[in-house]
Formats: sequence, structure tokens, C-alpha cells
Amino acid sequence: MHIAWLGKRSPACGNVTYSREITNALLDRGHRVSFMHFAAESDEELEDGSQESLDVALPFLYKSTIYTVPSLRANKILIDSLRSLKPDLVHASLAISPLDFRLPEICAELDLPLVATFHQPFDIKRRNLASSTQQLTYQIYAPSLADYNQVIIFSNIQKEILNKLGVPNTRIAIIPNGVDSDRYSPGESQIKTELKADVLFLYQGRLAAEKNVEALLRAWRKCKMPEGCKLAIMGTGPLSVGLKTFYGSDPSILWLGYIGDEKRRIEILRGTDVFILPSLVEGLSLSLLEAMSCGVACIATDVGADGEVIENGAGIILDSHKVTSQLCTLLPLFVEHPELAKIIGIKARQRVLERYTLAKNIDSLEVLYEQMMSQQWVRVSAF
Repeated sequence: MHIAWLGKRSPACGNVTYSREITNALLDRGHRVSFMHFAAESDEELEDGSQESLDVALPFLYKSTIYTVPSLRANKILIDSLRSLKPDLVHASLAISPLDFRLPEICAELDLPLVATFHQPFDIKRRNLASSTQQLTYQIYAPSLADYNQVIIFSNIQKEILNKLGVPNTRIAIIPNGVDSDRYSPGESQIKTELKADVLFLYQGRLAAEKNVEALLRAWRKCKMPEGCKLAIMGTGPLSVGLKTFYGSDPSILWLGYIGDEKRRIEILRGTDVFILPSLVEGLSLSLLEAMSCGVACIATDVGADGEVIENGAGIILDSHKVTSQLCTLLPLFVEHPELAKIIGIKARQRVLERYTLAKNIDSLEVLYEQMMSQQWVRVSAF
């Protein structure tokens, strides 16, 4: 099958990881992938780990981890490329761009089945400004999503939101994120020796307001953790400078920055005792699944689908309103009872193997593609 994939190659974010992992897995299974992404036409922009696929560069005026503004030429290049490539279907990994709203019309004109993955984070309880802002994003997108042939989301909670906004059940497919459980697996690591840590806690992700990292840092400062306990912050973002200015003098906080080398990230995860994700909004965090797959005990807020992922003992769920106070209780607990992390880590790994492997994700995706192709054949035959 030939899939025209519209996604992101940069800058680094969950959408980039999702596009890379899914398209590489599709290539491994013998499918053909044409990867369309916003880039300068001479810009390769291949991320570490990406396999070879036919790339189509769509020019842009502005691009960030949050949204992209295409140039006026992007529409024409996209349409011309789809006409030339003649894919079996188009799969868009939506990343907040005006082009997202044009795709249903473009694909209808070209008679191409169209599926979207809708990544936007959410908190169904709308407890803060970030979750209210994301609710507005859902309201803006819903009328357009109803025009896609299929919309992939990650959980029943997300489906409930879209249903209320008018996206019919027949257009929605729940396919949770998946992680390569062979690559992301428990194993030996020297990272604690390297970082001089007896107990290692880790946050991995963007340093942005919606990730609520400062709530974690406040808890760490209040706890006055014993010597030998280290908190590693892996990632960068708009709050990097401010957070480092305020908390950078603490030698127990290690600022690792963005790490593009996957083997290095896996080594860090394998050596981590506790992974912490204090977000105010999420979709379904790939970083969380990667940590769980490596057998790491995880603490995460009950936003997006993350609470569903670690429920019933596969992790510890935080109230996003009480992150600092709850972490002040939990962080010392893991130091005093190291066996707790091991028990939760085993359950976390098992949960991934049961529900959230990349193989299961691709199996479901192939079934969806086949169904869309069958429906397209029936529709064309009717004429």
C-alpha cells in the first residue's frame, strides 16, 4: 500500500516522534511511504532513526513545536505532489496548521481517502487555563474533523469530547500510541554511576507551561532530598532559561537538555528509578510509554489518557491541582522504600506489553487502512 504521510520532521516534539515511529514501522512491513512535511525545499531535515522514504518539502512562513504557518505555495505543491504520486490514501498527523482544515476538500477533489491522527492534548475536567485553551482547540477543529474519512485518537475520554462537539462515532478510530517494546526494554545502564546518583528521578519532555515542570521543581526543593538523590531534566523549551535561572544552583538537579541520540535516551531511562510527568494537559505521552516500557516506575497526572495508562497499579496518578504537595509525599517514599519502584516498574512494563506496543498500533492501523480502501472501492464502483 502507498501512504502519503503528512507530518513533522522537526522541531523535536511528540508529533515528530509519532510520525517517525509509525512511518518507519510501515516501511518495515513493506508499505510505500511518501513523507510530506514543512521544510525548505533543499532541507533534508531527517531525524535520527528515520528510514528512507520519498520526501516532499512543503514551504512555510513559520514553524514551531506548537503550530506551522504554510506559505502560499504549499497548497499547490501538496496538490501537485498527490496527483503525481497517486497514493492509495493520505494520513495526516495534525500539527495545528491552516492546511489541516483544507485537507478534506483537497482529498475529496482528488478522490483520495483521508485519515488524521488528532494529537491535541486535553484535560476533560478543564481545571486550568491550559486545559481551557486546549478545549478551544478541540472546538475549532471539530467541524473539520467531521469531514475526514477517519480520525485516529488515543482514548475513550478523547472520543467523548469529540462526540460532544459533533464528530460522529463512525468517523472515530481509537488507536493508542505504541512504543517499540524491543528497543525500549529493561537493561543494564551506567547512567547512575556517570551522574553520581544513588537514586535517579527523571522528567523527559518540553520545558513549557503546559508541562508544569516547575511544580516538580518546587516539590524537589521543598523535600530537601538526601545526598545522592538526583533529578534529571531531559528536554528544552521556552521556559528553559527561566527555570535554570531559578533552580540551576541546586547541584542535585541535572539539566541534560535535548538528547537526540535514541540509544543515549534509552540508557538514561534504563538507569532511572522514577519517571515523573506533571503535565496540566496531555494526549497520550510517548515519553511516559517509553519509560514504562523500560520498566521504570512512573508518576503522572490524570490528564489526557495518561491516567488511564497507569491506572490499577501500573503507576501512580497525581491530581494536576496538587502536584507539588503530592510529590512532597511521594518523592521521599521512593527513597525510603526502593522496592516500591521495582514493583511498579514491573507492572508498568507489563501494561505496555498488554496494550501499548508499536506492533499492536501498526496492526490496528493496517486494518483501518484496509477498511478505508474497501469503502473507497465500493464508493467508486457505485459510480
